[in-house]
Amino acid sequence: MEPAQASAATVVEPQAARKGMASFGVMWLGQFISLVGSRFTNFAFGLWIYEQTNSATAFSTLIFVSGLPGILLAPVAGALVDRWDRRKVMLGANVLNALASLTMVLILIARGGKLEWWYVYVYSAVGGLLQAFLWPAYMASTTLLMPKKHLARASGLVWLGMSFAGVLAPLPAPWLLETAGVAGIIWIDFATFLFAALSLVFVSIPAPQREAAAEAGADAAPKPAKPSLQGDIREGWAFIRARPGLFSLLLYFAMINLVFAMGSVLVAPMVLSFATRQTLAYITSAASLGFGLGSLVMTITGGPSKKIVGVLGFGLLLGLGYFLAGIQPAPFLIGTALFCAMFGLPVVNACSQAIWQVKTPPGLQGRVFAVRRMIATASTPVGQLLAGPLADYVFRPLLVAGGPLVASVGPILGVGPGRGIGLMYVLFSVLPIAASAWGFANPRVRNLETELADVI
Repeated sequence: MEPAQASAATVVEPQAARKGMASFGVMWLGQFISLVGSRFTNFAFGLWIYEQTNSATAFSTLIFVSGLPGILLAPVAGALVDRWDRRKVMLGANVLNALASLTMVLILIARGGKLEWWYVYVYSAVGGLLQAFLWPAYMASTTLLMPKKHLARASGLVWLGMSFAGVLAPLPAPWLLETAGVAGIIWIDFATFLFAALSLVFVSIPAPQREAAAEAGADAAPKPAKPSLQGDIREGWAFIRARPGLFSLLLYFAMINLVFAMGSVLVAPMVLSFATRQTLAYITSAASLGFGLGSLVMTITGGPSKKIVGVLGFGLLLGLGYFLAGIQPAPFLIGTALFCAMFGLPVVNACSQAIWQVKTPPGLQGRVFAVRRMIATASTPVGQLLAGPLADYVFRPLLVAGGPLVASVGPILGVGPGRGIGLMYVLFSVLPIAASAWGFANPRVRNLETELADVI
């Protein structure tokens, strides 16, 4: 390179990096505000459903219907994200979410404020469907905007936003549910979606160069000039399947997500069986605070230099936290246990995200990340669907008065309507520990970062 060219490059590249980081900051702020509204609404709706039904099954079904559309549509959404302008995808998802909120409010007004349970389920399902498009567009855009050396920190910041939303949302939810009602809560959701959409108007996201799986090193046939949507989905799968380390990492997350899904939907039924809704809000915020602190640590430090150690090592905290959460019906113990469990999750997620971002070409990331999400979270709806019936019909009878485990397990875990769920948490703790041990023992997972070359 000639001196003049070198001098120009040293000026242009930092300017582009600064512009990209500024765009990421605006995008992150908009999505953070939107997350606060969504978490607030989800918490309030969960309270309403459980208090109306006193059923863990009804509560877990709400979580299930909100997550299933996103998982089922993930491959199609990811392929479309790679074809479309990613900024417009996020903008459209936020606008449609805002319209869904407005529609819900108008229905409530027309019905005199009367709410049916299935309204809540449909509203949550629509949000989950739109999230299937927003999330891969958001993650793939981060790769295009941030320098490689800051990707792990950017991922940490994304999870930090999620955690702060989780801390801020539950605390006022019980009070606002009493004073503003369901319609007021949905108005807040509408306003936050609108803010997120407006923030994207000021964001510039570069278009990635479209890349085929064959060009990225996967064993795939040359693509036609205008590939089909099915072909795009197959490309995402082919890229992952040709890399055993990445595929094995997804199996690890499938195991972790099964336990996390079941544990997440049972926090409210377990706590509300012996405490008030405000106590539940404090415990939920404590868990989110742990998530926030882990995200902050990840944002500041960038995590361990060997990211796979961050994934497998901090995954052990989930098992420890769930064990402690199930031992006794004590709010402080449960809050502390969930704080510890959630502290490790952003480290696990951000380290994994950094691995995928540097191993996947930007032009393939929408397709690959969507297929990745589908595989890693395939166990999530299973856990969400099973958790409620298992709690209500299998584990609850074991530790209520006269139950078969009262004499043996009762002195340790306690006896009462929610202690069967406590037993479930103790049993849940085994799988994350076993999954992390399997990951360290598997050379494809353990040596993933050195065996698979970086592409950015």
